[in-house]
Amino acid sequence: MSLFSIFNVAGSGMAAQSLRLNTVASNLANADSVASTPEGAYRAHEPLFAAVKNQQDGGSNAVGEGVQVLGVTESRAAIPSRYEPGNPLADADGYVYSSNVNPVDELVNMISASRSYQNNVEVMNSTRQLMQKTLDLGK
Repeated sequence: MSLFSIFNVAGSGMAAQSLRLNTVASNLANADSVASTPEGAYRAHEPLFAAVKNQQDGGSNAVGEGVQVLGVTESRAAIPSRYEPGNPLADADGYVYSSNVNPVDELVNMISASRSYQNNVEVMNSTRQLMQKTLDLGK
């Protein structure tokens, strides 16, 4: 693995964590939303990632090439309902349906994503410093 491919790995990791942070922000923004039907209620979004591997020299040792975003799915958790007959969005029985976003889980997810992003930045900075020192040896 060359030092240049490290930039690809760390860069794809940063892009994945950025998407994860954006998804968390969207979930937190909609955590308190309500709807008149369970189908209309906001469902938490969850990004799906996969490791991308590259076979080098036809050998059996796979070298990682980064992270691929497979997509964003909706949570299958149950939609909670509340009895609020005075709410303008209440159905005929007086119930409103709120989102299935768990704010505590989202905050934990946000901390994890920001630290992972930060770690990828450190990998890029360390690699850059190694390349700079290698170039300085030739002086």
